[in-house]
Amino acid sequence: MSLKKLSLAAVAAAAFATTLPAAAQTEIQWWHSMTGALGERVTEIANGFNASQTNYKVVPVYKGSYGESMTAAIAAYRAGTAPHIVQVFEVGTATMMGAKGAIKPVYQLMNESGVKWDPKAYVGAVAGYYTDRKGNMLSMPFNSSTPVFYINKDAFQKAGLQPVAPKTWKEFAITAGKLKASGQQCVYTTGWPSWVHVENFSAWHNLPIGTAENGIASVNTEFKINSPRHVAHIEMLAGFAKNGWFTYAGRRNEAEAKFFSGECAMLTSSSAAQANIRKNAKFAFSVNMLPYNDDIPGAPQNSIIGGASLWVLGGKKADEYKGVAHFFNYLSAPELQAKWHQMTGYVPLTNAAADLTKQSGYYEKNPGTDIAVLQLNNKTPTANSKGLRFGNFVQGRTVIEEEIEAVLAGKKDAQTAMNDAVKRGNDILKRFAATTKE
Repeated sequence: MSLKKLSLAAVAAAAFATTLPAAAQTEIQWWHSMTGALGERVTEIANGFNASQTNYKVVPVYKGSYGESMTAAIAAYRAGTAPHIVQVFEVGTATMMGAKGAIKPVYQLMNESGVKWDPKAYVGAVAGYYTDRKGNMLSMPFNSSTPVFYINKDAFQKAGLQPVAPKTWKEFAITAGKLKASGQQCVYTTGWPSWVHVENFSAWHNLPIGTAENGIASVNTEFKINSPRHVAHIEMLAGFAKNGWFTYAGRRNEAEAKFFSGECAMLTSSSAAQANIRKNAKFAFSVNMLPYNDDIPGAPQNSIIGGASLWVLGGKKADEYKGVAHFFNYLSAPELQAKWHQMTGYVPLTNAAADLTKQSGYYEKNPGTDIAVLQLNNKTPTANSKGLRFGNFVQGRTVIEEEIEAVLAGKKDAQTAMNDAVKRGNDILKRFAATTKE
């Protein structure tokens, strides 16, 4: 099936759904957290699946932010009203893994359904995040991204700069100063501060975020984000803010609107921001690899993923699980995955989709769209850069962000803040480990 034909699936689904008796189909509830252009793509995927067969109907339901949807799904499970599928962000992985009985592991679901499925088809850097220590896939990879670096090329030229992104943080500082001097009010902003400036900063420089392979090897882990390198990076950000080079926008993706509106000249945020940037920006921009510290040996290493995967809830009927399995198989089709990657900025989840995109000439026609893939695969992942799996990391990330905000507000120095982040974060990790069996 061509990508062009695939894009018509939503239209076909609308006509198809009106002619089919509702009772003839098994309904599959899919709770998600996608809005805007991404929400439109989710609806298109569900409609495409519904039009492709007559036995099942996937119903996508927006349930708020990632944290809100995960909390709602857990509450619904306890009440006996859980959806079949819930989209959970990567920092919720350990929490979902620890919810024994509440989830139906994907490898069990697919094996029991009889649906043809190859777990080795998925890109290793992505699939490894959602597998147990035996290599069994627990949730279905869906929207995986990594932070990248965007620049407003028009703003650079207005400042008398070549429209080329700085490669190192030292070069970044020089560029930021020139942009500010040119009259640029908002020079730089970032989305997802902990994800970009702590978690991915660590992986990009091959520094541990925590012990036990960042929590992947054991729930008995501790944070290591108060090292001299981490502290220096947060101090740098505070210095940028003091100089008027860094505008703090919030803990989520608020910064992206500041960039695509033309307010800010530089942005670090998710590769998936490209969908909304392309839709809204009235200027030329480029997508680039994250800046790095060239005084750290071996940098840059590789970045790690964010985004979310699809978890299947327990307690459903066999025919409903079979429908979920068929839907996951549909999701994994190379054509659909290639289109999803190309239209959203999320990375392709299967090797076949990556190959299809490359062979189509898409990357050559759209420079920068391969940056996320190149960055994730920049070097073979190490124990420090293959990802993280900290228990209750939703709360842990909040702690990190609170401490960073304290530094930016001048309430704490960077060393004190990161020491406090480690202490508070470790308390959360200990509580999780106490209630979780390895």
